[in-house]
Amino acid sequence: MARTPKTTEVIDLTDKQIDTGKMTNAMGAMRSQELAVIEADAQLNTRVRAVAEMVGYVLPGEAVDADLIQRDISANMRRSIEACLEVGRGLVVLREACPHGQFTARLDVLGIEARVAQRFMSSARRFSNAASTPLLKAIGNQTKLFEMLVLDDEEIEELALTGQTGELSLDDVAVMSVKELRSALRELRAEHDSAEQVRGDLRKKIDKLERDSKRIKTEGPDEALIALSKEAQGHASDALGAIRGAVSDSLRALAKHYIEHGGEPILLTMAGMVGQLQAELNAIRADLHIPDISTAADVKLAGEVAQWAGTPKAA
Repeated sequence: MARTPKTTEVIDLTDKQIDTGKMTNAMGAMRSQELAVIEADAQLNTRVRAVAEMVGYVLPGEAVDADLIQRDISANMRRSIEACLEVGRGLVVLREACPHGQFTARLDVLGIEARVAQRFMSSARRFSNAASTPLLKAIGNQTKLFEMLVLDDEEIEELALTGQTGELSLDDVAVMSVKELRSALRELRAEHDSAEQVRGDLRKKIDKLERDSKRIKTEGPDEALIALSKEAQGHASDALGAIRGAVSDSLRALAKHYIEHGGEPILLTMAGMVGQLQAELNAIRADLHIPDISTAADVKLAGEVAQWAGTPKAA
């Protein structure tokens, strides 16, 4: 029995069946999305190229493509120190080229820890200039380059331009081992921090003197004298308490440990500590022409003299 062939129903679409309004709106929305994507890509392109120009990075193939930048970084990682800065520049640009949250994933692909990547990028920002060329030759390898990051920008610039910063010279950087350079940089950093501390303390003292001067001008002479005397007595009490407490306890503990366990002789060390305290007090006494009343009898006599003179009694 012959089968009856199936017929396909043909839907006759007429202009009346098509909602031209909806179609127009849909096409408009698609066009808006397309324009938004184009605008975002253009902004990304501009931003990435600006960052590349800022750090001196040559985009591979002049293309703003995260995959190409990543491959370029990988290639640079296999070369010598001259390429370390290029790795850093590439990472700076790659971070700008990656959507939020994707930079870390690309670091994983490259096999670079985030901490190391930060060092690469810091190196690129701080050493990417013409004046650094002799300095980079002296540094010689990536490990030394990372060690040099402990210096501040002014010290790096001074070393690059003059060949010397503090006690560190370009020749020292070139001939030192990594361990020696690390030690020298720590000493330089400590000297810098100490100088900053001295300047900060001096600034505080100057500010305090200015405040005290203003206070004396506004207060009467007797009121100012009483206030300054109380302040001095308070500081002296704090210092005396520290000597009788923490300083004394620490020195006794040090002596006890040496007696029980031996080791390097520590008497000279202890003598140096006590000597520094004595020297500071002697310097104050000499500078202000203060008489020595270190004994109990002297203290009692000074108190009696203070009472006769009508001045505040020393504590």
